[in-house]
This record gives sequence, C-alpha cells and structure tokens, in this order.
Amino acid sequence: MTSEHYRFPGRTLVALTTMLVVLVLAAFDLQASGGIDPFNAPSPIALGSGQAPGGAHCSGA
Repeated sequence: MTSEHYRFPGRTLVALTTMLVVLVLAAFDLQASGGIDPFNAPSPIALGSGQAPGGAHCSGA
C-alpha cells in the first residue's frame, strides 16, 4: 500500500470512537466499583473545612 492511496479516518469517526472508548471505560469502572455512596463521600469542595487530604501522592509529605 502506498501513501498516496491511504486516507486517514475523518474527524467525526475519530471523535465518535474516542467518546465510545471513554463511555465504555466509565461504564466498566462504575460496574466494577459499585458507584458512589453519597453518605460516605467527601465534600466536593472542602476548602477551609479542615479536612486533610488522604490517599494522594502529595499527602505523604
């Protein structure tokens, strides 16, 4: 196959394929983790609440 006969896939195909892969990964993660428990989840915005970060690479410092 020569390069003059090869066509790259269009933007629409690449965008749809990317969105499909992201949705499949999100669905797999949701199925594997069992979802979020809203009563056990931390506050989405915890600025100034006194809560210390935990489980991240920067929390060990």
